[in-house]
Amino acid sequence: MRILVVEDELKLAHALKDGLQGEQHQVTLARTGEEGFYLVETQPFELVLLDVMLPGRGGIEILKSMRQHGMKTPVLMLTARDTIEDRVLGLDSGADDYLVKPFAFPELVARVRALSRRGAVDTSSRLRVADLEMDVVGRLAMRNGHSLDLTPREFDLLEYLVRHQGHVVSREMLARDVWKEPGRHTPLDNVIDVHVARLRGKVDEKFEKKLVQTVRGVGFIVREDRP
Repeated sequence: MRILVVEDELKLAHALKDGLQGEQHQVTLARTGEEGFYLVETQPFELVLLDVMLPGRGGIEILKSMRQHGMKTPVLMLTARDTIEDRVLGLDSGADDYLVKPFAFPELVARVRALSRRGAVDTSSRLRVADLEMDVVGRLAMRNGHSLDLTPREFDLLEYLVRHQGHVVSREMLARDVWKEPGRHTPLDNVIDVHVARLRGKVDEKFEKKLVQTVRGVGFIVREDRP
């Protein structure tokens, strides 16, 4: 896996590079926020380890810019700050995970593995399943050549399901990755079910082949064949 490590502490940066290369990853180092921002904008990476406090652009600024540009690359934030407010800021800005320094390297490796599994989906800008097509950049969705009138939330929901086509997506995954509310005290199950029902009406109602399917007691799946 191609990993970008944006870390200004020289000793830690090289330790991370050596350790991750020992785990058979390809690692690129950036020592400043500006360098990290340039690399993440110009080169493809499958994971970014991003320090919060950096010379030049800060980690939060880089992260927000990535998400604003539609980049789905998993980001693991590294920071010496351990307050609830700092964690919330990082997660709300689009981080996928948060690791407080100092940390044990085996824990970092475990989190990297988890994020690599979570991020192992198609990252192309054009998606297709059966006669459903999506232009992620232009935010257009079509079924059998007919444009689908989707709300922004419905588009994000459909994109997530299509990127995971053939795999069941749980409500917990949708709450975390689409609604960006992993720590919500009140579950979003009812809200998610309503949005999926509306999406199904727009995507499947007029067509014989039903793509958005419910897996009872588990979640949802987009696929061409019936269960």
